Amino acid sequence: MPLSGIRVLDLTRIISGPYCTSILADMGAEVIKIETPGEGDPVRHQGVIKNGLSWYFANYNRNKRSVTLDLYSQEGKDILRRLIPKCDVVIENYRPGIMDKMGFGDDALKALRPDIIHCSINGFGTSGPYRDRPAFDFIAQAMSGFMSLNGGESDPPMRAGPPISDLVAGMNGALGVLAALLRRERTGRGDSISVSLMSSMIGLLSFQAANYFASGELPPRTGNDHGIVAPYGLFETADGQVAIAPSNDAMYEKFLDALELQSLRSHPDFQANADRMLNRESIKAAIEARTRQESSRYWIERLNRYGVPCGQVLNLRDVFDDPQVADQEMAIDVPHPDGQQVRMLGFPIKFAESPCLARAPAPSLGADTEDVLRELGLPESRIQELRAKGAV
Repeated sequence: MPLSGIRVLDLTRIISGPYCTSILADMGAEVIKIETPGEGDPVRHQGVIKNGLSWYFANYNRNKRSVTLDLYSQEGKDILRRLIPKCDVVIENYRPGIMDKMGFGDDALKALRPDIIHCSINGFGTSGPYRDRPAFDFIAQAMSGFMSLNGGESDPPMRAGPPISDLVAGMNGALGVLAALLRRERTGRGDSISVSLMSSMIGLLSFQAANYFASGELPPRTGNDHGIVAPYGLFETADGQVAIAPSNDAMYEKFLDALELQSLRSHPDFQANADRMLNRESIKAAIEARTRQESSRYWIERLNRYGVPCGQVLNLRDVFDDPQVADQEMAIDVPHPDGQQVRMLGFPIKFAESPCLARAPAPSLGADTEDVLRELGLPESRIQELRAKGAV
């Protein structure tokens, strides 16, 4: 697999960090997840619990090994110091400064392994006036400007449903780790990577930020309409709605042909995209007068024949019943030791020669502790002594 032979020490919890390490694990890295004895990652106790297992936790922690360590104890820290030199990457999502207080800041990590790659995922970055503030997804969505762009013009700001800042920060963290591994292969040097939820969200602001930089004007909220293209959005049909995205003039011409509305080409209000933006409501009304005459299925089939991007708004039941989703294996069943077949999300990145695999289910809390301690050379007597002290 792409990352076979790479060992990752995972000091993360909740979503941003575990999603980052799950990407690496799915690509073949050995991920050792460090958890608090008796408690574990809080997500173990969140979401729908079936037969004692959180399927939310299972989705983001497959292909990992779980080791319990009390990092507030000297014994736990000593074990971590023995483990770090055997790892290529350390990933954590503590607030900045916590690793230093624990004795595992960048300098300490480099002393243990000079070419170590350290990735920190945090709320606001490792510097600046907000670095010490706590943050979660909702706060990052609000403070990044992202929420200010969602919803209709008269609606209040709106968050995205999934925890998108956690997920994007996790992806950025994995991307940074992969780049650092490639650089280390070339130079022999490690690196320290910082990824924040807020900056990750700001990095998604796309044309809204570009237009703001160019004009100094705040972009309006446009709901399902596009901020710089018209017509574009959801259109009423005889039995529902269809999302249609004719994103340029050539596509707009195909759209009119599919609708048999070639007469709109000569309409003085719809000549250029700038005209159509100014008259967004009137062109949408003209289009919907036509689309309401046929079913959603009819329009999806016809528009696709003409090469116009379109689709229905699907709920999750529809999504996971969809034949394209089935073909892409975006829902997979992973057997767990308790006999459950846990359905979880599949792999969005497809490798032709070395595909991502669900090699192992999410581990029970501390399932691999003793095996990892034996790999570090600790004798059985010492392992049982640490157990008795609650250090592991």
